[in-house]
Amino acid sequence: MLCRLRLPLLALALLLGLPAFAQAGAPHSAIFFYPWYSNMQHDGGYTHWTQGGHEPPFDVASQFYPLRGPYSSGDPRVLRAQMRDIAAAGVDEVVSSWWGRGSREDARLPAVMRNAKRFHLRVGVQLEPYPARTVDSVGADIVYLRSLGIRDVYLYRSSDFAAEEWWPVTRQPNGMRLFAQTNRVGFAARAGFAGFYTYDILLYDGAKFGRLCEQARAAGILCGPSVGPGYEATAATGDTRVKPRLDGTTYDSMWRAADAAGADLVTITSYNEWGEGTQIEPAGRGGRYESYDGAYGLHGRAAARAYLTRTRYWTSLTGR
Repeated sequence: MLCRLRLPLLALALLLGLPAFAQAGAPHSAIFFYPWYSNMQHDGGYTHWTQGGHEPPFDVASQFYPLRGPYSSGDPRVLRAQMRDIAAAGVDEVVSSWWGRGSREDARLPAVMRNAKRFHLRVGVQLEPYPARTVDSVGADIVYLRSLGIRDVYLYRSSDFAAEEWWPVTRQPNGMRLFAQTNRVGFAARAGFAGFYTYDILLYDGAKFGRLCEQARAAGILCGPSVGPGYEATAATGDTRVKPRLDGTTYDSMWRAADAAGADLVTITSYNEWGEGTQIEPAGRGGRYESYDGAYGLHGRAAARAYLTRTRYWTSLTGR
């Protein structure tokens, strides 16, 4: 009898000892989100819409024009609608861009978390390469982010530091998952990260996902390749490289490759990085701006939400 009791008690003890993310069930999909936009009406000035010398409201730093216009990420109505979009698309986690303590993105993180919670979305952060970022400062950032309730941190440009330099951060038993943005899976494993993600859909296409996920499985870490609809940043940065959307074919091919590779987590680049043209947030007018018209055979108003609708299709498959 005692022997039969020990197993359930042991299982319960192990369950209670697991970090929160394991108990709640790990997300199958996560989307990169940018809370950095400001406009004249809400904030008294524009930020990010003006990149590359553009002058909103009718001239924005993107090849596309947002259906919501050049909005403010600090507008609670906008933020609520964005979280509703993401939840309706079946995505599990919002990964909010974060540029260090005291940044605009830091100030807006609590609002992102509140609104995400309303729609039962988990929130992680992408810890960006802010000025003077060091391993020690990242360690302090992680303690702070954990105090807010963040459990997943995606380290952009993880290769800024050597693998062994990350050990004081990655080997802390803090109940958090740290993901390295890299295509060097061996580096991520040696550095002690829980997994890796690629983010850059221009350099790391679906053809590489199978090999990368196989390496991750061999190394015992999580594979989180990044899928996206396309890339076009000329208006914002002058970058002439383009990954065409091909009316949705590009997005589908990357999702298909991630599924075939057996990805543990599909990361999506992005919900609203308008400057790089990777966004799936609804896009509006055409004219000198591109639109989603024709994507998945959709036209007019239906096309504006084409990529959100298609994301729902893919998340319903990968979340099985």
